[in-house]
Amino acid sequence: MADMNKWIGIGRLTRDATLTYTSGGMAISKFSIAVNARVKQGESWADEASFFDVTVFGKAAESINQYLVKGKQVAIEGRLKQDRWEKDGQNHSRVVINADNVQLLGGGEARPDNQARQEGSAQGDGVPSDFPDDYPF
Repeated sequence: MADMNKWIGIGRLTRDATLTYTSGGMAISKFSIAVNARVKQGESWADEASFFDVTVFGKAAESINQYLVKGKQVAIEGRLKQDRWEKDGQNHSRVVINADNVQLLGGGEARPDNQARQEGSAQGDGVPSDFPDDYPF
C-alpha cells in the first residue's frame, strides 16, 4: 500500500501571517493556528488547544496573506512536513503544515489596508520542486 500524507483541520490564527519571498521570487506566507479539542477532565469537559505552523506557497500566498489576521478562523487542507536543522551543535525538528488549500471561514478582521472581499479561498502551489531544503524558518 502506498503512503499517504493528508491533513485537514479548522482553527484560528494565533498571529497575523507574514509574507516573504525566496531569492527566486517565490512567495511564502507563514502563520500559526490553534485547534481546540474537547477533553474530559474529571467530571467536566475542557478545551485543549494544539498549535500548528502553516506555510502557503506561490500565488496563493500572495492573494490570501492580507486576510490572514490574528483571530481569523480558517480551514486548512495540506500535508505534514518535518523540518530539520542544526543550531549550535544541537539537532532540532518541527512538523509544519504545507497548505494546499486555505479557506477563510469567519471571525477576526481583515487588515485595514485591504479593500477586497474578506471571504474566499486560495489554492496553494504546493512546495515547489526547486524550494531549498535549507530555507531558514
